[in-house]
Amino acid sequence: MAAYLDIAAWPRRKHYDLFRSYERPFFNICANVDVTALKSAVKANDKSFFLSCLYLSTAAANRVEPFRYRLREDGVLIHDVVHPGSTVLMPDDTFGFAYFEFDDRFDVFHSMAEAELDAIRSFRKSAFDLRDDRDDLIHYSVIPWISFTSFAHARRLIELDSTPKIVLGKYYLENSRLMMPVSVEVHHALVDGLHVGQYFDQLQQGMAEAAKLLIAK
Repeated sequence: MAAYLDIAAWPRRKHYDLFRSYERPFFNICANVDVTALKSAVKANDKSFFLSCLYLSTAAANRVEPFRYRLREDGVLIHDVVHPGSTVLMPDDTFGFAYFEFDDRFDVFHSMAEAELDAIRSFRKSAFDLRDDRDDLIHYSVIPWISFTSFAHARRLIELDSTPKIVLGKYYLENSRLMMPVSVEVHHALVDGLHVGQYFDQLQQGMAEAAKLLIAK
């Protein structure tokens, strides 16, 4: 079950207090990850590149505890598991929002996520459900048309908004490797650059081991 962080014993207590007072407490880091092995694995196993990226990214975020921290009026809640919610391109060239339950088993996650995408894109489910009542999420956006080098989000300044936002960009060829830009935006009261670095390390490790993770069942 979700539990509260012991803020009094937290080594980051002063940092937490400092950045909670900021009007704009978010910071953003963009970096490239090598998706060469992942691209090969999804092709060999007839899987979705997007859903595989979503799985690996959410798995990485769950392994870095501060990515599961969320602000509350009375402290910091630690979610046991966070789940991906993502923008998706709709048939009419607008975008909608899809939400997926994370499961450590890739084949289970992929199957459920495919069904969710189909329901959203066929308008059997609402494509404009914002789910502002949930913060056990990672908010994803997908920009597969641009290999960006920086990113800034549209934001409403809501005091307790502390949900990380991750953006996946267009992969490109560099020295025979496929590289994909990833943007990570986090609340500085909860997350430091060290933790974002740990997230990127976990993500890159998952990408490199994709052939073992994404075996068809």
